[in-house]
Amino acid sequence: MNAPSTTLASPTRNPTDWKGAAMQKRIAARYAAERRFRLLGMGAVLLSAGFLAFLLFTMIGNGARGFTRTEIALQIDFQTAPILIDPATVNAQSLAGANLQAITAQAADKALGAGGDALISPNAWLTVRDAILDNPKVLSQKITLSLPASTGIDLAAKGDASETDEAAYARLQQSGVVSTGFNSAFLSASDATDPTQVGIWGAFKGSLLTMLVTLLLSFPIGVATALYLEEYAPKAWWTDIIEVSINNLAAVPSIIFGLLGLAIFLNLLDFPRSAALVGGMTLALMTMPVIVIAGRNAIKAVPPSIRDAALGVGASPVQVVFHHVLPLALPGILTGTIIGMARALGETAPLLMIGMRAFIATPPGGITDPATVLPVQIFLWSDEVSKGFIEKTSAAIIVLLAFLLAMNGLAIYLRNKFEKRW
Repeated sequence: MNAPSTTLASPTRNPTDWKGAAMQKRIAARYAAERRFRLLGMGAVLLSAGFLAFLLFTMIGNGARGFTRTEIALQIDFQTAPILIDPATVNAQSLAGANLQAITAQAADKALGAGGDALISPNAWLTVRDAILDNPKVLSQKITLSLPASTGIDLAAKGDASETDEAAYARLQQSGVVSTGFNSAFLSASDATDPTQVGIWGAFKGSLLTMLVTLLLSFPIGVATALYLEEYAPKAWWTDIIEVSINNLAAVPSIIFGLLGLAIFLNLLDFPRSAALVGGMTLALMTMPVIVIAGRNAIKAVPPSIRDAALGVGASPVQVVFHHVLPLALPGILTGTIIGMARALGETAPLLMIGMRAFIATPPGGITDPATVLPVQIFLWSDEVSKGFIEKTSAAIIVLLAFLLAMNGLAIYLRNKFEKRW
C-alpha cells in the first residue's frame, strides 16, 4: 500500500505595495543616492577641468611673454668704424677678428649715452655680424639695426623689473628707439647664456631625432614580439618567464633604463655621448614593453572567426597573421604606441644619465651629433638664476605640449584610418 503523498503548500506572498509609505521612502532614498553619486561625479569632472584650466592659463600667461623680445634701434656708422675688410671677401672667419663687440658697444654709448652698452644684450654684436654677412655693402654705409635689449630692459618692457631698469626703459621709450615684438629667433635659435638670445630649435630638433630613433626601434620589435608571443610561441615555462618579465619592465622606473643605457651603450659599446642615437635607443628600451602589452591585447581582441574564415578560403597561417589579424589589430597597437611615445617624449631622467644635458649651442646635424631634448632643456632653464629664463621655460613647455599634441594627433589619425569594424 502506497503512502499518501504530502503536498507542500506554497507560502502566501502579498503583492508589493508600490504606493505604500515604506516603499515610497525606499525609492526616494535610492533616487537621492543616485543624485548624490551624479553630483559627486560632476564635481570631480569640474574640479579636474578647473585644475587643467588653471594650469593652461598660468602656463600660457607666463609663456606668451617668452615669445616676445624687446629691441633697441641703434645707428652704426661703419664708415668710421675700424673694420679693414674688403666687402668682396667678407665671411664669418674674417669678421671673427673685427672686434664687432667693441664697435657695437661704442655705437650704443654714442647713441644712448654713457653706459648705453649695458642697455643692449651682450650678444647684440651677433646681429651686427649677421647684417654684414647678409649684405657686405653695409661696411661702407651708416645703417640702423634693431638689436636685442638687455635682460633688464626686456623684463621692464613686460612689467617685471627693478626700478633702475624701469627708469632706463622709460627713457628709451621717450626717445622712441625701443620696441617689443614677436621673437622669431626663439623658434630658430639654440641654447645660449643670455635669455634674450635663447631658442628651442636645437632642443626641438634633438627631440625629433630622438623620437625617430625610438619609433624605428621600438615599434617593429614590439609588434614582432607581440605577434610571436600571441600567435607562434608555445605554452611553456620559458614563455611564462618572458611574459612576466615584459609586464614587470613596463613598470620599471625610467631612471633604471637610463642606467642601463649608460652601462651598455656608452661604457660597453662606446657610442657617442649625448647623441640622439643613444637617447633613442635608451627610450626604445623603455617604450617596447608598453607596445608589446598593447599589441598582445589588440591581437587577442581579433575574433577567432576571422582566422577560421581566412583558413577556410585557403590562406596560409602566415597570410592569416599578416593579411587579416595584424591589420585588424593595428588600431589597438597604435594606441599603445601613442602611450609609449608620449611617455618617452616627456622623459628627462634617463636622458640625464646618458649625458644629454650638455650645453648645445648648435642644432644637431644627425643622430650621432651632440644633442639635447625639450624636457631636458626645460629642466636646465628652470634651474637658471636669471629671471629672464622663467618665461622662456614656460614658452618651451608650450612648444613641448604642441609637439606632443601634433604627434598624438598624427597617431590618432593613422589609427582611425586603419580601424575596421566587424
